[in-house]
Amino acid sequence: MVRAVLQRVDRASLKVDGKFVGKIERGIVALICFVRGDGTKELDWLVSKILNLRIFEDEQGKMNLSVKDVGGKILAVSQFTLAADVKKGTRPSFSNAMNPDEARKMWDEFKLKISQEVECVFGEFGAHMEIELVNNGPVTIWLDRQF
Repeated sequence: MVRAVLQRVDRASLKVDGKFVGKIERGIVALICFVRGDGTKELDWLVSKILNLRIFEDEQGKMNLSVKDVGGKILAVSQFTLAADVKKGTRPSFSNAMNPDEARKMWDEFKLKISQEVECVFGEFGAHMEIELVNNGPVTIWLDRQF
């Protein structure tokens, strides 16, 4: 079950290990998590959903436009903590997260596919990252899908 959190932003910037990597203006901040069992089908669904989700307002103020429609950009980071299971106790379990070697391959494929469609800024897999953003709305969407 692929998982992601999307935030519609007016602007966002990213630092990796304390060094500025890039920024976007109008667009989406996407936090991406791959869990055990994810594959090409899940990856393709996620890319399509992020690119085509109508979360930007049209002239009438309705959320009717995608990031592609508005010429927006995407700032994406891998975030295994979205796989957290907190059903028992107070310490999250990350046993559902995809193993790092497989997840890195999925992350690289995600970057390749989504950057063919829109301009992107990417975090570094496994690194410490800092994101500053201005959430517009606020609009925050949780994506997950069991295939």
